[in-house]
Amino acid sequence: MNFLVVGPGAMGCLFATRLKKVGHHVTIADYKPERADFMNRNGICVEGTAGVERVYVPVVTGKGPEGTDVALICVKSTQTRQAAGEIAAWLDLKTPVLTLQNGLGNLELLEEVFGKGRVLGGVTAEGATLLGPGHAKHAGRGQTIIGPAGLAGGPVAKIASAFESAGFETRVADEVTNLIWGKLIVNVGINALTAITRLKNGELPGIEGIRGVMKMAVREAESVAHAKGIRLPYPNPFERVLEVCHATAGNVASMLQDVLRERITEVQSINGAIVREGRELGIPTPVNLTLTSLVEAIQETYGQRITA
Repeated sequence: MNFLVVGPGAMGCLFATRLKKVGHHVTIADYKPERADFMNRNGICVEGTAGVERVYVPVVTGKGPEGTDVALICVKSTQTRQAAGEIAAWLDLKTPVLTLQNGLGNLELLEEVFGKGRVLGGVTAEGATLLGPGHAKHAGRGQTIIGPAGLAGGPVAKIASAFESAGFETRVADEVTNLIWGKLIVNVGINALTAITRLKNGELPGIEGIRGVMKMAVREAESVAHAKGIRLPYPNPFERVLEVCHATAGNVASMLQDVLRERITEVQSINGAIVREGRELGIPTPVNLTLTSLVEAIQETYGQRITA
């Protein structure tokens, strides 16, 4: 298949290199010419349990290749609208667009640009950390789920087969909104807490105070999901968060990566989304409001931090 991977972050680099290694045609879209030039010269380096691999994947800015079978959106949620607008003119009017992003709202933004029938949703439990331009660490494995399933042998089935060929455990499902909420609640329990404490995923559950805050944040999110009629893809949300913490123990969560690089985070699409949804439903979400406020305060004071 011909993949256009939009965004050379940790997840974009991971999927692009894995797919390219097994023979798929892959191009990465970037908006920074200097970074694109660097990756075209040096390739993409991914560290994993099997060692370090360097794979050369073409990186473009301005215009993508013709004949793209699927566009895989891997940018931050804060960049979704801009990225969608930039690639819209590149793609055939029938090319599917698949989001594997964190948080709420990405699916809807993409549907505004590409139309409801073209946009596919997905979640992945793969853990990856961006160490530098074109340099990622694969820090944890997990299942990737995409949908809606559609017809047998259709686009979703072909994408899933391609992902499987690249070593990603993949399945298809119809209830995309439920899947996105399932991933959202895991991120609610992990990301903001890592950004505030600067701890890796696996360290969070072992600290009593953090574990308590995590449990309350997840319970708020679960209450909001229940009120919206969401059927979560697991029976116990808090236990699921703990499982993901252990499965991706060595991972530096994406929100912590943003804080360490002094970038805008996705907290408004994660914990902030729970606050907004809860407000509409009349459900109090004080813990998620506090976490959102703290992360935003960190963002606003990057230039004022005290260093040792």
